[in-house]
Amino acid sequence: MKTDRQLQREVEEELEWDPAVTATDIGVEVTNGVVTLSGHPPSFAEKLAAEKAAQRVAGVKAVAVDMQVRLPKPDQHSDEDVAGAVHAILYWSVAVPHDAIKIQVEKGWVTLTGMVDWAYQRHIVARALGQMRGIRGLTNAIEVRRKVASDEISKNIEEAMRRHVEREVRHIGVDVKDGTVTLTGKVGSYAERKVVRGVAWSAPGVCAVVDDLVVDASVPREPDGDAAER
Repeated sequence: MKTDRQLQREVEEELEWDPAVTATDIGVEVTNGVVTLSGHPPSFAEKLAAEKAAQRVAGVKAVAVDMQVRLPKPDQHSDEDVAGAVHAILYWSVAVPHDAIKIQVEKGWVTLTGMVDWAYQRHIVARALGQMRGIRGLTNAIEVRRKVASDEISKNIEEAMRRHVEREVRHIGVDVKDGTVTLTGKVGSYAERKVVRGVAWSAPGVCAVVDDLVVDASVPREPDGDAAER
C-alpha cells in the first residue's frame, strides 16, 4: 500500500507528464489516500485535466478540488459573449437537443438546465464545454427523463458490468430508485471505479448516479478464463 508521500509524488509526476497541465499551476496534498488539488489553472480545461490526472494514479481513493480558474486577460469575455458561444456549441452538436437546454452565465460560470432523454447527452454537453475558452466553471443541472422501470435499469447495469468488469462485479452493489442509481462496494482502483460509474450512466433511464464505491487495492482479482486454463 502506498504512503501519502508516495501518492503525492506520483500525482505530481502525473501532472508533469500530462501535456494538458502546467504542473507549476497546481498544488498537491494527500491525506489518508485522499488527494487535494489547489492552485489557479488558467483555464477550465486545464482544471479538468488536472483532476483526471490525479484520478489516474493507482492508490488514490478520492480527489478533492480546491482549484480556482484564473483566466488570462485575452480569455476574459463578457457573460453575454460566453452565453452566445455556449449556445453555438450546443446548436452545432448533433447529439444534443439544444432547444431543450437553458443557459445561464454569471461571472464566467456557466449553468445549464433542461431535460434530455439520455444521460450520454448530458455528458456530451459537459465534455464539449470542458474545452471551451473563457469559462471559469460549469454546473451541469440538465436532467434525464425517467422512462424505464427501476428493476430493468438495475438488470441492464449488472449485465453491462459483467461485460466490462466481470472480475470485480461480485464486489459491487447496484440499487435503483426513481432513476437514481446508487453504487456500493469495493473496486481495485480509481480507473475501475470510473468504468463502473460510466457503465451506470450509460443505462437507459438513469437520471443520476450516487457513487459510494470505495477504492481498495486489496480487492482480489480472479484470473480470466484463458489464464486459469493455462
